[in-house]
Amino acid sequence: MPLVPMRQILDEAAKGGYGVGAFNVNNMEQIQAIMQAASETQSPVIIQASRGALKYSKMIYLRNLIQAAVEDNPGIPIAMHLDHGNSVETVKQAIALGFTSVMIDGSLGEDGKTPNTYAANVAVTKEVVALAHPLGISVEAEIGVLGGIEDGHGAGLAAGSTEHLTDPEQAEEFYKQTGVDALAVAVGTSHGAYKSGRRDPVTGQVLPPALAMERIEEIHRRLPNCHMVMHGSSSVPQELVDIINQYGGKMPGTFGIPVEQIQRGIKHGVRKINVDTDIRLAMTGAVRKLFAEKPDKFDMRDWMTPARAAAAEVVKARMQQFGAAGHAGDYAPMTLDDMKKVYGFAR
Repeated sequence: MPLVPMRQILDEAAKGGYGVGAFNVNNMEQIQAIMQAASETQSPVIIQASRGALKYSKMIYLRNLIQAAVEDNPGIPIAMHLDHGNSVETVKQAIALGFTSVMIDGSLGEDGKTPNTYAANVAVTKEVVALAHPLGISVEAEIGVLGGIEDGHGAGLAAGSTEHLTDPEQAEEFYKQTGVDALAVAVGTSHGAYKSGRRDPVTGQVLPPALAMERIEEIHRRLPNCHMVMHGSSSVPQELVDIINQYGGKMPGTFGIPVEQIQRGIKHGVRKINVDTDIRLAMTGAVRKLFAEKPDKFDMRDWMTPARAAAAEVVKARMQQFGAAGHAGDYAPMTLDDMKKVYGFAR
């Protein structure tokens, strides 16, 4: 099975009423863990690389590792996606390497930090759509600005800030103006492991972030065929943080996005859910535990093996929770050429 256009994966998810995990990768072991989980659960999957990952691993290395995953898992629909592309040039590089989907994040400027104007966001997004769609490549864009910083990308907004949340009316206008295939919306999620600044006024205990889920529901009402994306949607399980802290880590006050909130979003048009931090936590905890219990170990295979296994368990759980498990064989996969002919990217 060749790499699949992300648009097809999301269209099929909409038909089935489930969400698809989009998992960030930086190396071979992460890709192997994701594919182990996808194979065991028979789930379609989106493997994505951010600009930070591409800088760390180089585009061509990650591209070839993902191609190996495709060859090794012929029965699993896999899309290869550029996450948070900051410029048309970055998008062009990903397209040249065979990515079947690209994100242009015009909500921020090319520095990846400064909020952009709406007009500038529309302009750069339309430019990428005009570049990608004739090739059959799917396009994701973002309207509104997420909090937190990931791989040097993000506005770094204070937890609980509502200033840059997605306006449903503006989202409707943006979607119709640009013709994108997926729309990332800002509803209070945040990149990283520290997603909430809310605390119980009596106990001081960290509380889950307050998400503006009604905005997702309103966008879905206005745009029932829009595939929405939730970025910064790692759940940051406390048990994974506890393992890290037990074996020498220092991660107080972490909090993620409750799975129940993500599932609520899936019921209202969220089809792509980005997960990165949970994989990092699982792998870091496994490595710390191995080194603490077996300080004589120095072969990287000794510590990457449990790290890979821990990541696979996290990914498997998300695939099941998002409802994607069991749907890998529901449809015949399309190529980019098929997408050009069949969809024509016309609404």
